[in-house]
Amino acid sequence: MNHLPTFDDIVDARRVIGQHLTRTPLYRYAGLSELLGCNAFVKHENHQPICVFKIRGGINLVSRLNDDERRRGVVTASTGNHGQSIAYASKMFGVTATIVVPEKSNPDKVSAIERMGATIVFHGKDFDEAREQAEQLAVSHGYRYIHSANEPLLIAGVGTIGAEIVEDCPEVDVIVVPVGGGSGASGTSIAVKAMKPTAEVIGVQSELAPAAYFSWKEGKPVSSDLMKTFAEGLATRVGFSMTVEIMKRNLSDFVLVSDDDIRRAMKLILEHTHNLVEGSGAAPLAGALKIKDRLKGKNVVMVLSGANVTITTLREVLSFS
Repeated sequence: MNHLPTFDDIVDARRVIGQHLTRTPLYRYAGLSELLGCNAFVKHENHQPICVFKIRGGINLVSRLNDDERRRGVVTASTGNHGQSIAYASKMFGVTATIVVPEKSNPDKVSAIERMGATIVFHGKDFDEAREQAEQLAVSHGYRYIHSANEPLLIAGVGTIGAEIVEDCPEVDVIVVPVGGGSGASGTSIAVKAMKPTAEVIGVQSELAPAAYFSWKEGKPVSSDLMKTFAEGLATRVGFSMTVEIMKRNLSDFVLVSDDDIRRAMKLILEHTHNLVEGSGAAPLAGALKIKDRLKGKNVVMVLSGANVTITTLREVLSFS
């Protein structure tokens, strides 16, 4: 399956994922609605078993490995959440997994990956150096390499989020999604454009890690040397071909926010929804606040993509003013 994923692929992914995951809730919050001047809803992907949306793609891909790929095992690179997804799915389907993570990765996410039985390899200062190492390991050991974005089955899997949103909120006008590698934004946008073509899908990334944003602007993968965001789920140094192509077709807009905007959004989500959220998961609220004049009176869904925040980061955020 090397083609760009389609809505039919998302429908097929729902069949597979539905055997293993329950539907995540979508709630309207009065406090966020008042704050934004719209009907504000949150899609709670933080309620997944590993507290992050990527589990959908991991299950969809790993469940479909052929016998040879299962025998060889898989390898991937991650700042944490994608690695947890592949480790979780690999354990579920009896596949050996190796996850390459940057040397200064979120320790809670690394521990979670290890508890799922995957082998951790520390390499490099950032995601992209870890990714290059994972690619080398795939060649030298014969592993099935799983790219974190350029994988149609991953994108189709996480695209089930968009389908659920439109079904649960058919009056939706705008969906705001975080963007790191872009699989979530890509998959969600495919589903939404098929089911509710009038709805806008807007991406959000940190201005301290803007590679995907610049790639979307250019319509092709470009790199950025700037990658200093604390929100590791948003941190990539280069855009990826498959997700950039899909986002260029489907995103109505793409917003950059500051890390301070993200920190404020994390506090607001905790205050108004009583849910923990990591930086990438709070980015949609940060983006919505930045464009709130455009959202006035609309039905707006923000994807809370994950809740894997460390205690240290949470303390810093709670003390932020």
